[in-house]
Amino acid sequence: MRSDRAQASITVVETGLGVLLVLSLLFTFALGSSGDVDRSQAQLDIYATDAMTLLSAEAPRHQDQTRLAEVTASQAAFDRERDELVRRIDRTLPEHVMFRLETEHGNAGQPMPDGVATGEATVLTANGDVTLRVWYV
Repeated sequence: MRSDRAQASITVVETGLGVLLVLSLLFTFALGSSGDVDRSQAQLDIYATDAMTLLSAEAPRHQDQTRLAEVTASQAAFDRERDELVRRIDRTLPEHVMFRLETEHGNAGQPMPDGVATGEATVLTANGDVTLRVWYV
């Protein structure tokens, strides 16, 4: 005895449920993920840390233990090395990232704008702290 009602195939029902499950997971990740500010902040911190790691391991051009220790040794050393240090950091960072290097003897790089997300890294040298702040253009 056959019924006049149509029945859905179990394969069609399983496929439909599978599609709903996959879509619900995609929407959960899309809506539940943090915004661009959090990701850009983390990426900026990575850029700053990577650049400072390279600089802190680089040999000095004239004297001292490292390049960063050299620029923090004195005002004269900072003034002498500032331009070359700016060029080195500029080559290290991506084109869409600006920076400001801060030492007790002065600052190098671009002036920091107000109200932008920044990343930063600080390295302690034998002669004082060096802080690199980076932001997107």
